This record gives sequence, C-alpha cells and structure tokens, in this order.
Amino acid sequence: MITQENLLVHELIGLDATVLKSNNKQIVGISGKIIDETKSMFSLDTKNGIKKIPKQNTEWKFTFDKNESIINGNLLVKRPHERLGGKA
Repeated sequence: MITQENLLVHELIGLDATVLKSNNKQIVGISGKIIDETKSMFSLDTKNGIKKIPKQNTEWKFTFDKNESIINGNLLVKRPHERLGGKA
C-alpha cells in the first residue's frame, strides 16, 4: 500500500502526477498518469498526449488513494529498480 512515508520507494507507474515547479516554466502545470519511468524521466499520459518530463529540478505532486504528496524530483533521480525496495 502506498503511503506518504513510503512513496519514494514505491512503484510510481499508474499514479496521477502534476508538475508544480520546474526550471522549465513550459512544463509547470502538466498533469497526467505516469505510464513509464526511466532514471531521469517520467512519461505522462496527458489530455494532450504522452509527455516526457525530466525528474530533476522539478517538484511533483502525486495523487493516490485520495491522498496527495509533494516530492522534490531530485530525490527520484534513480533507475526505478534502484529506488524500489528501500534503496532510496
């Protein structure tokens, strides 16, 4: 079960995500469902198609089970299998 405490070491694919802050002002406000994750990017399925958004220098809001969590993307810059399972 995803909680705010274990979000960093949990599978993020399938969660709703929104870019709250970024050095790139053009991506602020983009939201959608995470459909893929690499070391440095999320692929979001948005209302305007699939968008690839960098994790680094971006603040993210994740929505899950009627909860929200705000995470600095720099904490997520790892390969998914390195982040999963408590290796945060």
